[in-house]
Amino acid sequence: MTADHGDFYGDYAGPDGDYAGPDGDYAGPDGDHGSPDGEEVADRRLRLALPPDVPTVRLARQATRDALAAWQLGHLEEAAVLLVSELVTNAVRHARDTGAIGLELAGTDTWLRVEIQDGDPHWRLRRSLADDDESGYGFVLVDFLADRWGIRRISAGKAVWAELDA
Repeated sequence: MTADHGDFYGDYAGPDGDYAGPDGDYAGPDGDHGSPDGEEVADRRLRLALPPDVPTVRLARQATRDALAAWQLGHLEEAAVLLVSELVTNAVRHARDTGAIGLELAGTDTWLRVEIQDGDPHWRLRRSLADDDESGYGFVLVDFLADRWGIRRISAGKAVWAELDA
């Protein structure tokens, strides 16, 4: 089930061109972990290219559960699966016509990073919500669940990432 999704990987453009989460955290493509400065690098990684349709969300959730079980990070399952579900749903909803959706999970014993990549270059940021809105709460959920999150530009579109401390 593992696949390389080639064009989905872009170069780190730096904080000047990328959006940090609402707390101002910007971790770049490998998070605070795995920087060229010698920080901790992921020793576990799963990359999938997924079709841009509704069953993809279920496949992404199951792949996340399976990876976390194999990596003995089951205590992160609930938050990680919710993050994956929300971010993949957004990619399917807003980038359906732009090609495959990339899912990458990376981590160690102390952190997990979820990244969803799609071919849509447009960033949908948090908007003002009314109490009776039925949708639009995705980034509120991501902000609540993730210790760090952000959006970065990639050659094929964008990548939305979230990190959980283990």
